Amino acid sequence: MYKLGWFSTGRGPGSRGLLSAVEGAIKSGDINAEIDFVFCSREPGEAEGSDEYIKLVRSYNLPCIPYSYQKFKKAYAIPGKTDKNALPEWRLKYDREVMRRLANFNPDLCVLAGYMLVVGREMCRKYALLNLHPAAPWGPKGTWQEVIWQLIESKATETGVMMHLVTPDLDRGPVVTYCTFPIRGGEFDKLWREIEGETVAEIKAREGEENALFKLIRTEGVKREIPLIIATIKAFSEGKVKVVNGKAVDSSGKEISGYNLTDDIEKMVGRRE
Repeated sequence: MYKLGWFSTGRGPGSRGLLSAVEGAIKSGDINAEIDFVFCSREPGEAEGSDEYIKLVRSYNLPCIPYSYQKFKKAYAIPGKTDKNALPEWRLKYDREVMRRLANFNPDLCVLAGYMLVVGREMCRKYALLNLHPAAPWGPKGTWQEVIWQLIESKATETGVMMHLVTPDLDRGPVVTYCTFPIRGGEFDKLWREIEGETVAEIKAREGEENALFKLIRTEGVKREIPLIIATIKAFSEGKVKVVNGKAVDSSGKEISGYNLTDDIEKMVGRRE
């Protein structure tokens, strides 16, 4: 059985929704895999959101390993300046302790699903870690908000969602899977016309994230996030994609620059709507 490691901070409904969707796909037989463990970087009693998350994990009878990075930071962080380009020593120690607590598990693939910590070099070497980024492989970097503003500023015609390998050295590691979708045509065209001639700064000052075009791009992206995660895990469990020596390869072992799952995702989005 293909085994998944699941990392999350479990802050809110988004994290719970991701876990529920994947667990549901496993139980329905859509994914031939099992969740080997769920690691949560908070412990019971720290926050309402993570308490709900841990409760959900246990309701699925999944191995749950909660371990507070905030408590660890209080105990081990050393005050003073640190190199902004490197993780502080306490974070590296935290990763080592996490790996020690997970030593009895042997996942084939790990997913960061609302995990709010940067992963250090040692953990990246230990596990094949995937993260979600709300843009196409050639698209903008940054948070989902920054991505959307850059799309509007560049008058983009399409965007997407991707899963990429987590590395400590790059802002974004090698692309593993992705899907794309147009942000022109239909309702999009009307909303592009409404902001014609305006700068992003002017749109931000007037409406901010309540701008209708901004909201529609976000809505269409979110629709595809869970389907992409499910389709990605399925592709891995079927051997269509693998991680070998820190690179994404296809079933024949050939290195790829991303497995295009657009057709699969659009079918899944159509079934959900």
